[in-house]
Amino acid sequence: MKITSAQLRRKWIEFYESKGHVNIGAVSLIGDGSTGVMFNVAGMQPLMPYLLGRKHPKGKRLCNVQGCVRTVDIDAVGDASHFTFFEMMGNWSLGDYFKTEKTAWSFEMLTKVFGLDKDKLCATVFEGNSAAPRDSETAKLLEKAGVLPEHVFYLPKSDNWWELEGTVGTPCGPDNEWFYPLDVEKKNPVFPDDYVEIGNDVYMQYKKTETGYEPLENKNVDTGFGFDRMLLFLNGLSDGYMTDLFLPVIEELERVSGKKYSDGGEDRKAMRIIADHTRTTVMLIGDAQGILPSNTGAGYILRRLMRRAIRYCRQLGIESSAMLGAAKIFIEKIYGDAYPLLLEKEEYILDEIKREADRFEATLAQGIREFDKCVISLERKNEFMAKSNPAYVKESVIGGKQAFRLYDTYGFPLELTEELAAEHGLTVDKNGFDEAFKEHREKSRVLAAGQFKGGLESHSEAATRYHTATHLLNAALKIVCSPDVQQKGSNINEERLRFDFNFARKLTDEEVAEVEKLVNAQIEKNVPVVMKEMSLEEAKEGGFVGVFDSKYGEVVKTYSIGEFSKEICGGPHVASTGELGTFKIAKQENVSAGIKRIKAILK
Repeated sequence: MKITSAQLRRKWIEFYESKGHVNIGAVSLIGDGSTGVMFNVAGMQPLMPYLLGRKHPKGKRLCNVQGCVRTVDIDAVGDASHFTFFEMMGNWSLGDYFKTEKTAWSFEMLTKVFGLDKDKLCATVFEGNSAAPRDSETAKLLEKAGVLPEHVFYLPKSDNWWELEGTVGTPCGPDNEWFYPLDVEKKNPVFPDDYVEIGNDVYMQYKKTETGYEPLENKNVDTGFGFDRMLLFLNGLSDGYMTDLFLPVIEELERVSGKKYSDGGEDRKAMRIIADHTRTTVMLIGDAQGILPSNTGAGYILRRLMRRAIRYCRQLGIESSAMLGAAKIFIEKIYGDAYPLLLEKEEYILDEIKREADRFEATLAQGIREFDKCVISLERKNEFMAKSNPAYVKESVIGGKQAFRLYDTYGFPLELTEELAAEHGLTVDKNGFDEAFKEHREKSRVLAAGQFKGGLESHSEAATRYHTATHLLNAALKIVCSPDVQQKGSNINEERLRFDFNFARKLTDEEVAEVEKLVNAQIEKNVPVVMKEMSLEEAKEGGFVGVFDSKYGEVVKTYSIGEFSKEICGGPHVASTGELGTFKIAKQENVSAGIKRIKAILK
């Protein structure tokens, strides 16, 4: 391999540090709710406050490599270049340099540092519309930097304008996107057919409003280059699953299945999906604000990914335990150095994957029974109609909505339903399935644009009360069990809170009673919940605890409940503890070795 992923990380950071930038590190994959999205979908997302004018404590020139999760295109995963988890190499100018410097630096990085062929590079710029002018300035600067004039293309807003959909008050503006041939060996590649985007430079000149756009006080630059894709090109590959970010896992899947990735076809597609979805699963469960599979919110997205991976394990002819083997490789061999928290949480991650796989195996068995019901129902209908009408033509099609229910609820791929139907001399309404799928996908996109903060499934008044109660519970557990107790996950809805924490055993009845007593004492005192913003360092010095440590941003929100609870947090809270009612622990569970779970209610 010409360059490893570890080397690429260093090259990116070192290049921009040589241009006066400071490496600010990465933050959690889980969105904090401030931009209205569930996951961090772009490297710039955590920097929104600074792009809007707040001064960053580390200066005006910043850089990092940031993990991201995008799930809108889940069904595109399986080709050579789509991933649900990926990393973005980013750098930013906060009211400092602008287009002149950035076009020159991006070209220098791509051609001199990374060694891409300058004559194969293509770039696109904003063609302009009634709301904003044509970006001819960037086009001229690109040609001056060294991009061939015939390789600079003007495209509409849908292609060359960057903004976070569904948000207001966020920075936006025209962007310059960079493209390179997916097949690096192809002679005379044609744009856009033979090209794939490798990164972009966004020139944030505007702020999005309810009615349009308004100029930003300071012009900013936001650069984002795909880490996975850049690694692909730098190694002369056309398949993203052949880099060292995936290859060890692909080789393991070949070993356990006895099949060859190089043979292509459905087996190759299955290996890609298993590898991609397992990687994202590891990253989401192992994240500093790690989530677990569930039926709502971000947990639903995670469950969908995990179950899709398990389905493709079956298609490949291997057990769902293959996910565990793949997960271990991602943790121990591929991402452990860059994400050391994964190594700390390895046992927890693997236990949760196994737990979900076991659930799904049972669900599949239920799905088979559900399919049999569909067949019996159809046979009974045919029998009844034939008795009353001798000219009746028997139906032989499983309905599209039924097939989609099997897919969505029981994890049946359409192909499996079709195979089962064929065994009974039936077919499946594929058009009806597609319609049901489209309707579901639109709902999922709405879901993916929703908020997910602090483990909350909603930001209702009830959920906000439960979120505040987790602060009191966390503090009480530190007193009763151990000062080393830390939150390891949470899920909060309008009916209860679920709180995961590190502890070797279940609490005794006496300990449960003491925790409830401590929490309810704070509720009875009606203590004000006080929020203050401060630097991360100030928060630590002030005794505020943060489950996620360095994964926070430089400026954090802190919440104090007297001297009883002091936490760094981004979630919603009540004004005072008297709003909570009476706290009661309803249940304790074992999550995994060393991780316990409490479910509690407020009466």
